[in-house]
Amino acid sequence: MERHGPAELVLAAAVARRHYLSGQSKIQIADELGLSRFKVARLIDFARDSGIVRIEIVADGELDLDRSAQLQECYGLRHAVVVDGGRLEPTALPEHLGAAAARLLSEVLTESDVLGLPWSRSVDTMTRALRDLPPVDVVQLSGAMEVLGHDSSAVDIVRRAARATGGGSTIFYAPLLLDDATGAAALRREPQVARALGQAERVTTAVMGIGAWGAGMSTIFDAVTPADRESTRELGVVGELAGVFFDATGALVEPPLSERIVTISPELLRGIREVVAIVSGAAKAEAVRAALAGGLVNAVVADAELCDELLRPA
Repeated sequence: MERHGPAELVLAAAVARRHYLSGQSKIQIADELGLSRFKVARLIDFARDSGIVRIEIVADGELDLDRSAQLQECYGLRHAVVVDGGRLEPTALPEHLGAAAARLLSEVLTESDVLGLPWSRSVDTMTRALRDLPPVDVVQLSGAMEVLGHDSSAVDIVRRAARATGGGSTIFYAPLLLDDATGAAALRREPQVARALGQAERVTTAVMGIGAWGAGMSTIFDAVTPADRESTRELGVVGELAGVFFDATGALVEPPLSERIVTISPELLRGIREVVAIVSGAAKAEAVRAALAGGLVNAVVADAELCDELLRPA
């Protein structure tokens, strides 16, 4: 093993300081210290490899920048924002994820965009934190679910977002899930509903939650009968986005249950340029992987627990 004396160590530290802290190029350092460029390059490599220089990407508050960068690179995402839930009370995580998603929207939306929002608890939380958005129109993408302890409708979500943008809003009053396909089809034909869902063609950016097809991980799963759950699972469904189902490869699936849901069509979902998913919990990793593999989602706001599971080799 090559040994380095104190003079060499001090020189390596001096070179590294000039390079990393002062931003000097290798040529500048070589000229100032009377060294060859190759010697400077070797000293920088040695300083990094030996631990003289330690490079650390630190978190910005609850944001984990290192995990965010890894997740974005691993899946080729447009954007990835990871919140370190370990620093928070469990009940506070949804609020912080929503706030992170709101900040991301304020950064990426432009005046030429149209924002699409379905009913979702995570999306509802995000809209309460929206600030400083360009004047974009907001389009409702789905009906709403009644959930114990949660009183916001899809209309509330869209109107709140539109107040934050100062743009127009396209809304309709309908449940997300009906008892039968006939009733859902009749609702979709209602002029207000048909007009609103047709406006989804204009949407350039959408924010959604990802539901995994399991208990406590999808409001639709929790609302339907055991027979509906099983028949949907038998078709390979692992998750849903605003009531649009997909399998483990990310391919869209239309089980009989789809006929009872009032939401954006699978084709229109596919056509949205940027879909941001707000999602947490390692248990949802399979569904998230599938949505990413299928190109249904290309930006993610997630917690560290889910991020670590997504980065784990399959």
